[in-house]
Amino acid sequence: MRNRNTNTILRGISILFLVGAFVLTVISLIAYSRQRAGYPAGMTIAGVPVDGLTPAEASQRLLEVYTSPIEVKYNEAVFHIDPSAVGFSVDIETMLAAADLTRTGHPFWSGFWDYLWNRTPPASQIPLSASISEERLRDFLQNEIASRYDTPPAPAQPVPGGTSFLPGAPGLTLDLDRAVLIIVNALRSPAERSVALTFNQSTASRPTMENLTILLKQIVGASDFDGLIGFYMMDLQTGQEIHFAMNNRQEISVEPDIAFTASSTIKVPILTSYLINHGADLDAQTVEVISRVFRISDNSATDLILERIDPNNGPVIVTRDMEAMGLTSTYISGMFFLGAPNLLPGRVTPGNSRTDIFTDPDPYSQTTPSEMGILLADIYQCVQNGGGALAAAFPARITPAACQTIIDFLALDKFGALIQGGVPDGTLVPHKHGFVLSRDGVMHDISDVGIVYSPGGNFVLSIYTYHPVQNIWDTANPLVANLTQAVYNYFNISSQ
Repeated sequence: MRNRNTNTILRGISILFLVGAFVLTVISLIAYSRQRAGYPAGMTIAGVPVDGLTPAEASQRLLEVYTSPIEVKYNEAVFHIDPSAVGFSVDIETMLAAADLTRTGHPFWSGFWDYLWNRTPPASQIPLSASISEERLRDFLQNEIASRYDTPPAPAQPVPGGTSFLPGAPGLTLDLDRAVLIIVNALRSPAERSVALTFNQSTASRPTMENLTILLKQIVGASDFDGLIGFYMMDLQTGQEIHFAMNNRQEISVEPDIAFTASSTIKVPILTSYLINHGADLDAQTVEVISRVFRISDNSATDLILERIDPNNGPVIVTRDMEAMGLTSTYISGMFFLGAPNLLPGRVTPGNSRTDIFTDPDPYSQTTPSEMGILLADIYQCVQNGGGALAAAFPARITPAACQTIIDFLALDKFGALIQGGVPDGTLVPHKHGFVLSRDGVMHDISDVGIVYSPGGNFVLSIYTYHPVQNIWDTANPLVANLTQAVYNYFNISSQ
């Protein structure tokens, strides 16, 4: 009897355990089924955690993350970019399909078994599936960002009443290629959605040639010089020119350019003609003679050079050579010695034919600021690349070496005033100055022509001054120096 009761109790307990196990299994199965309806623990879609979420909930979360604006900082501006505005779109369906495949791809019962044993499945990462129109992004950056927030460089500005320039400000331009890369990365990131764009810094530009021209004319107008000045400058890097004339501080036409007494500046065409006709292979005696021409402006040495060009017609040949280059207002018609015959009496040129202005030019030697400046520019170009009108007019007779010889001799003029007075010590200025007492015993003409070599650029200057009463040195010299200094500062703003 006792054994029967014991068996009944044991059977009841077993049934209870079986029922309990069944109930627990059913409960676990229901819980697992509910869990399986959502995404497993550790799963991320496009970097966004979605464990425990249903597909609908995961879709909403992904949209919230990837449609949120990108915060962009550029220079000192802060703005936001709507992803849709630059053609960015997320392929939610593709990513959810991949996530569902991962979620349901594991066998149900083996998954349930792992669930019962509290085994966490390996984390799953579904990569981002998105597209972007780089063309739309570039257009947006160019039209909405760069056009608004880029700053152009501000050119240096001349200081009124002086010869220097106030430095300009650098410009900022969006680094477009880098910006595209940075923003695309931000659009594809669920967390790093704030970016700082980089920019390129452009150097401040020079003032315009127009600004320099205005400054030069202001310098003339503010000076004590009340005579006639002819000014010519050429930028030897670009070929840009400044050419003007002012009489008693009032601008006058330079068409045609005005003829001035050439005085010693005519020695530049004389040396050029000698090398055209005799070449640059100079003996020691010739080197010494030419050196005296430019080192001490020796007129007797100049006559020797003219005689070597041709014993009887040296000046005429020099004039002919200048005409061949198109310099029709530049000529020399006689030797320098007193009483030399005029071989080209009454020579008429475009420069001395003007009736509106008169400089009483020497009938023996005349030129214009522009023609002498152009000659120097041609000599420079001949040295640099064999170009220029000089080399073109005499292709078989003039060489870069011959042109370099001209510059080397011009560099012997160490006068130290006029053009040289407007540049820093040590600046290379091959040049030739000129002034002479007229028949009335006073000086009316002061001139200087040269090539200025500077760190910021090389340039030609040709400046002629005339005063009908008396050209006072202490007035004309500082004027030429100040004009030179202004041009030098224009080319070398950073070193002022």
